[in-house]
Amino acid sequence: MILAIFGLLLGLVIGFLLPIGIPGGLSIYLSVGILSALDSIFGGVRATLENTFDNMLFLTGFITNTLLGLFLAFIGNRLGIPLYYSAVFVFGTRLFQNFAKIRRYIINR
Repeated sequence: MILAIFGLLLGLVIGFLLPIGIPGGLSIYLSVGILSALDSIFGGVRATLENTFDNMLFLTGFITNTLLGLFLAFIGNRLGIPLYYSAVFVFGTRLFQNFAKIRRYIINR
């Protein structure tokens, strides 16, 4: 757990110090990728609190959710239809559901 927090803090420091710009055309892909990653992370935290965490399930869910969200954004971009809204809706809903379950677990503990 300490290693994960250290890695997160190191990544934040590097991200704030390096002047990296994201082109406007890629912002949709980045937002869907970050949202799907956050959904997987909160799901992993919830599973850890419930003692049901499986590393392989977490990794495959993280990768497939990210790829599916990016694929929807890509296809929608090619067709001129904002399909990425569906990924944002699903991942956003799951993110809030996982956060609510984590909160309930901590409060009821």
